[in-house]
Amino acid sequence: MATRRRKSKAALQKLIRQFSRAADERRAQGRYDIAEPLYLRALELAELFCECEDVAAVCNNLAVLYKYTGRFDEAEGLYRRALPLMERLLGAEHPEIATLYHNLGGLEHARGRFAEGEPPARRSVEIRERALGPHHPDVAADVAALAAILDGQGKREEAESLYRRALAIFECNYGPEHYEVAVNLNNLAALKYAQGHYDEAERLYRRALAVKEKLLAAEHPDVAMTLNNLAVLCKAQGRYQEAEALYWRALAIFEKSFGADHPKVVSCRKNYESLLRILRKAPRESERRASHSN
Repeated sequence: MATRRRKSKAALQKLIRQFSRAADERRAQGRYDIAEPLYLRALELAELFCECEDVAAVCNNLAVLYKYTGRFDEAEGLYRRALPLMERLLGAEHPEIATLYHNLGGLEHARGRFAEGEPPARRSVEIRERALGPHHPDVAADVAALAAILDGQGKREEAESLYRRALAIFECNYGPEHYEVAVNLNNLAALKYAQGHYDEAERLYRRALAVKEKLLAAEHPDVAMTLNNLAVLCKAQGRYQEAEALYWRALAIFEKSFGADHPKVVSCRKNYESLLRILRKAPRESERRASHSN
């Protein structure tokens, strides 16, 4: 009887992991509407029949999806449910605990609550670096996340140093055309843009975009994020036609991925509409100047 129960549990855990893997794949493709029911089914099975480790793993992965889709309160509830379960199983200094602190910091970053995100982000770096050493790519991911939170608080000197440290680790471990490299190029570009270093920012954005377009689907929201950022830069330089094409493409991708009311869609649409008003005004200004010169 005990052997049969063990086999039954093992089969169920395998099924849960199949649902979770399928959901992870859809999430990576930006197909969030398909990923969510797969995660929910995995969570339902884990809650009914399995140990807290399975519940915690699915909670974390579903929370990541909810963060991506702007459902921040639901994401936080899932992360905070997963954290004590994993600490009880693995201890407070395990790298998996660092992952949850990393994700909590990232959630506060997505909310724009940068100061609140700094303590969990620093905690994730501390745990992971002790466990894996300073040159591990998982440590680089934590360092990059902390850099973004510091950047959001205007602590740009420390943020830039951390971005460059993370980028060097990723390139050393993965080569120059890896997704994590692209993400860090995008984030470092945003920092250089904020400092007014437009030429360096554009070079970094275009490199990030090239890597993302090579690795991801053409309509992936991560591609749209860099398109939007590059559009902002082009607009700031007065390159309005170029900015318009970039905004239009980014907005189409965001709307398809997230729907009309997601914060990224709303922000991109406002930027695009602001640019269109400038472009509509430009011919009138040109005509007015011509009439005055006559």
